[in-house]
Amino acid sequence: MDTAYLNGRFLPLQEAQVPVLDRGFLFGDAVYEVIPVYDGRAYALADHIQRLGSSLRGIGLTDPLGPDGWTALVTDLIARNGNGDMAVYLQITRGAPPRRDHRPASATGPATVVGFCQTRPPVAASLLEQGVAAVVRDDTRWAHCDIKSTALLANVLLAGDAQANDANEAILVRDGRVTEGASSNVFAVSGSTLITPPLEAAILPGITRARVLALARRAAVTVAERPIPVAELHAADEIWLTSSTREIFPVTRLDGTPVGPGRPGPLWTRMRALLQADTHD
Repeated sequence: MDTAYLNGRFLPLQEAQVPVLDRGFLFGDAVYEVIPVYDGRAYALADHIQRLGSSLRGIGLTDPLGPDGWTALVTDLIARNGNGDMAVYLQITRGAPPRRDHRPASATGPATVVGFCQTRPPVAASLLEQGVAAVVRDDTRWAHCDIKSTALLANVLLAGDAQANDANEAILVRDGRVTEGASSNVFAVSGSTLITPPLEAAILPGITRARVLALARRAAVTVAERPIPVAELHAADEIWLTSSTREIFPVTRLDGTPVGPGRPGPLWTRMRALLQADTHD
C-alpha cells in the first residue's frame, strides 16, 4: 500500500508532500472520500464518486477530474497497490495560494488532489459475537455534516471522549434527537421496524447506510426514516452503526446499559449476511 497519487503523478506514499500553504493543511478547506475495496473491486464506486461531487459542490470547488477521471484514478490506485482488500482515500483541497488568507477567493491556483490506499483490517470475531459499546454525546460539530469535509476536529474529540469512557463510538444528539455517530450512521430496531434518522444537513449521506436501507426494503423489512428521540434510542431492541470501512456492527451497550438482551440481535445478523453478500457479489 505504498503507491500514492498527488497532482497528476504516482509516487511512493512517503514522498507525497503538500506545501505548508495548502488550504487543506491550514484551514481544513478540503473534502474527502473513502472507498472500500473487496478483492480488487471498489464497492459502490459510482455512489462514492457521486457523493464526492456533492461535497465539492457544497464548498464551491470545481471537480478537478469528473466521474470518469475519478473512476480511472481509483482503478489505477487499486492495481498499483496489489488489488486485494483495502480502502482508497481521496482528498481534494482548494490548493496552495501564495499567502495565507481566510477568503476562498484568494485561492486562484489549481486544486490539490491526493489519493492513496491502506489496508482494511478484518472485522474482529469478538465484535461480531459481543457487539460494541457506545455513549451518547451532544453533537458539537458544524452545521453542514452532509459535506464530507476534512475539518474533523469535533469528530476526533468526540471519538476520543468515547474511547476514554471505554466505548467504541459516540452517538451524537442535537435538540434531543439522534443525528449520527462520530464516524458512522445510526440505526435502531424497535419491534420489527428498522429506523434511521432522515437525511439532513446534520447527517452525512452514508453509502453503507443507503445500501442497508435498500437491502432491508428488498428483504421486506419494515423501514422508517424518521427522527429518533434519545429516549427511544435507549429503549431500542437493537442499535447498529454503519460505515464504509467497518460495514455494519451492533451496539450492545449504550451508556453502560445493555441494549436489548445485551448481544447482537436477529435483524442485525440477517442484515449483515445480506450486506456481506452484496459486497462480495
